[in-house]
Amino acid sequence: MKINKILNNNAIVVKDWEGEKIVFGSGIAFQKRKNDPVDQTRIEKIFVMKDQAKHQQFEEILSTLPEEHIQVSEDIISYAESQLGVVINEHIHIALTDHLSFALDRLAKGMVIKNTLLNEIKVLYAKEFQIGLYAKELIREKLRIDIPEDEVGYIALHIYTAKINAGEMTKTLDITSMIRGIVDIIEGGLAVKLAEDTVSYERLITHLRFAVQRSESEEPFHELDPEMTRIIKEKYLESYAIAQKAGHFVLQEYDFELHDSELAYISLQIQRITSRVTA
Repeated sequence: MKINKILNNNAIVVKDWEGEKIVFGSGIAFQKRKNDPVDQTRIEKIFVMKDQAKHQQFEEILSTLPEEHIQVSEDIISYAESQLGVVINEHIHIALTDHLSFALDRLAKGMVIKNTLLNEIKVLYAKEFQIGLYAKELIREKLRIDIPEDEVGYIALHIYTAKINAGEMTKTLDITSMIRGIVDIIEGGLAVKLAEDTVSYERLITHLRFAVQRSESEEPFHELDPEMTRIIKEKYLESYAIAQKAGHFVLQEYDFELHDSELAYISLQIQRITSRVTA
């Protein structure tokens, strides 16, 4: 195996009968030149990206971004894979590294971007948020930079959307924003501010996520008994009216329709909150 291109001290491109591969290893390109043999003992990771455009993007990132940013990103990705026990989409090596480097540059300049979905991310993507907290400590240890929890939330989103079949980042953000919007409507309808650190809040957020997932699923939906739905509508009139408003919101803003049974379930969650507030 010979070096075809040097990207930085820790990354090279090699070429064999399978095509181009990106080989990653500490100091693997130090004092090396094109066509020099690869030191096999230094190889830590080999990337084979089937998508040529992604391959070129990754090469660009490795050759232009600070090596310490790349290394810490790879350490975070490796940790995420070990903790989640799933195959992570190869695009994470581009998306997370690029995002993280840009974020670290912003922080160095005193620029902090508020994450308005942070509370929802903590509940919806709890495992990924814990990985983000690990990343926070790793960055502090390796780079002497203290990232805020807002940034931990963004890292969690990148990790979540990189899991195979988790979807695109845009879809993840839409679902999270949708849930945030529903919570705003519930808070407005009840004239209360829900405390994010309570069991009731976590239960509501978790239920809304499952409601969205069930409603967008192509699998047959198990609806409530029509009589039960009717009773909920009549008995909890105000709660159902708020749920209807939330349903109208997601339909208008996201072209997403919640099943009538889901609106009834959401009404029950709203009623539970109402009972606690007025108790």
